[in-house]
Amino acid sequence: MADPFDPATPLVLNYTLNDIEIGARLVEALVHHVERNGAAPIAYAELLELGRFLAPKDAAMARAEVLGIAMKLRFVAEFCKEQGYPNLAALAVHPATLQPGPGFAGDWAAEREAIAAFDWAPLARTLPEYVRSARAEVPVRFKPRKERPAEVSWYAYFCAHREACKHLTSGDKREVVNLVMAGLDPETALRRFLAAKAAFAMAGP
Repeated sequence: MADPFDPATPLVLNYTLNDIEIGARLVEALVHHVERNGAAPIAYAELLELGRFLAPKDAAMARAEVLGIAMKLRFVAEFCKEQGYPNLAALAVHPATLQPGPGFAGDWAAEREAIAAFDWAPLARTLPEYVRSARAEVPVRFKPRKERPAEVSWYAYFCAHREACKHLTSGDKREVVNLVMAGLDPETALRRFLAAKAAFAMAGP
């Protein structure tokens, strides 16, 4: 008999290679957005669409889901903080509230002014360097998988834990498979997804 699934077990969240790669794409997309629209807010789905437009051949970007965006925006925010840049992640907003997520605690108007006034030219050098450093810190246990093996691994887990998975939508399952592809085991992937989904719901009205 399968062990019971406990979604309340605390998670220690490390970046996966997928978080880093998509996070870097979102940094580029946000700077592109600022260059054309100033520091106007951009909803999560529109930001992902912009990332896909700018990197049309990036398969990981094509699979990115809104409910998986939190760790990618955390990467954006930490990159900006470490470089001494204004926080680009502050421009990405929840579609229901049109406000940044709970991870942003500053003066939103002032941050947007700083973003609009900043010279983003050094990004072409600093972002690749930061990505290389971040990739080196990814835990060795996070070994990326191809899509088909990830789907098989997830389906085996799903069959053994149908009760825990009964409320997942097809979009939810796609994001869980994304996490398994990024190297998480299916249980950790499900726990991380459910935590992200709960946080997304709490950030709404």
